[in-house]
Amino acid sequence: MNPRLEFLQPYPFERYRALLAGVTAAPMTPVRLSIGEPQHATPALVREALVAHLDGLAAYPATAGLELLRETMAAWFRRRYSLSRLDAATQVLPVNGSREALFAFAQAIVDPSRAKPIVVCPNPFYQIYEGAALLAGAAPAFLNQTAATGFDLDLDSITEDEWRRTQLMYVCSPGNPTGRVFDLDVWRALFERADHYGFVIAADECYSEIYPDEAAPPLGALEASERLGREGFRNLVVFTSLSKRSNAPGLRSGGVAGDASLLARFLLYRTYHGSAMSLAVQHASIAAWSDEAHVRDNRARYREKFAAVLPILERELTISQPDASFYLWARVPGGDDPAFARGVFETANVSVLPGRYLAREAHGENPGAGYVRIALVPELGECVAGAQRIVRYCHSCP
Repeated sequence: MNPRLEFLQPYPFERYRALLAGVTAAPMTPVRLSIGEPQHATPALVREALVAHLDGLAAYPATAGLELLRETMAAWFRRRYSLSRLDAATQVLPVNGSREALFAFAQAIVDPSRAKPIVVCPNPFYQIYEGAALLAGAAPAFLNQTAATGFDLDLDSITEDEWRRTQLMYVCSPGNPTGRVFDLDVWRALFERADHYGFVIAADECYSEIYPDEAAPPLGALEASERLGREGFRNLVVFTSLSKRSNAPGLRSGGVAGDASLLARFLLYRTYHGSAMSLAVQHASIAAWSDEAHVRDNRARYREKFAAVLPILERELTISQPDASFYLWARVPGGDDPAFARGVFETANVSVLPGRYLAREAHGENPGAGYVRIALVPELGECVAGAQRIVRYCHSCP
């Protein structure tokens, strides 16, 4: 067995299940706000396209995907981020969801023969980054994101030696769980580090289409790269998904875009990895990437939930509207996030995820400690009921 498997820590939801072992929930309808799985219905146009192309199951798909899918995805990136150019043949690839691709990318990028390679990750973070780094033969190094710095990345917390050994850096904007969106100055600083030390940036943007203001979509990495005059998106690959944008997590469909030289090598890796997307799924993806009406409707529903839930939770929790995404990153009374999550489950049958499970001890602290992540993915009424129960639980605490 690969000895590096021993370095993997239990996934946050495994730790959450262990936390609740032996606990009996209050006898009321459960409200699940712990996992970021979209609950809105998948658009009919996606389902219809999938069913209409089931004959594609009789054929092996190409790893690079249909030309029409790549063209459709490239057109979406160009529209969404006002790009002057993005070549569908060399700068875009379909992937089986951003999770699969984020993990696989590290396996293709990291050279474990180099002395003590490092993969830099935000902290708190999506746990796939750490697992991908470890199984690629690298060590993760963490950049804490805390309220004291507005949830910015603390780039100076990484030593000069660690930056020299860095081969890959994961970033997430809009952030999971904080909802932080990077501005142009942050991207400039990241690109400068990447150029100076020669590492690759993997930009996780799976929450990019869930934002509060229709007139102000979040800045993306490709857009920032072009605005800063970086030719060919050098050393940058962006990862996106239809899971959140189109409420299709079970479709397992997403895309990557960026530096053509990196994507050529990544495609080679994927050809051997066996990660081609089913033709039926490709056609459903074409339908999803081609339509924005269902995405605008999706955003409107999340806006309604934030508007209803925030005034309730603000009575007891330190909390604010995120820049984007469907999460609330809430500081809990008393600072014991596992105890809070266990208590609100036991007394109110509401599930929230302890923040420390999404982070690691780094630079003398766990930046998730004292927080819980609340995912506003159920329907409006459930979210409101969950918020009300959380507030009642807070009132009952000594």
